[in-house]
Amino acid sequence: MPVSDEYLTYVIDQLECIGPVQAKRMFGGAGLYFEDLFFALVADDVLYFKVDDSNRADYESAGMRPFQPFPDKPYVMQYYEVPIEALENRENLYGWARKALDVAERKADE
Repeated sequence: MPVSDEYLTYVIDQLECIGPVQAKRMFGGAGLYFEDLFFALVADDVLYFKVDDSNRADYESAGMRPFQPFPDKPYVMQYYEVPIEALENRENLYGWARKALDVAERKADE
């Protein structure tokens, strides 16, 4: 699950559309935080946003897949790959990121 410094810097730069994002390296990847909310992760130079029933269909309809930390096991996490079209367009990315932050806020309140 390694993540390159260049890709991580690019993702953080793109996410400036929501405000300051902090990256914390873990297990070869990185967790992304906005105001102490863990809302995204980066693994193998792929960005994943947090999902629940409120936004999962957006990812599935775009053909995106959930984060699977162990390729040889069926376990998946509640994070889905962000479409490249969204990542490359800050206006689009804002909407996807905002929904992921909303999910993270709800989970933090539980």
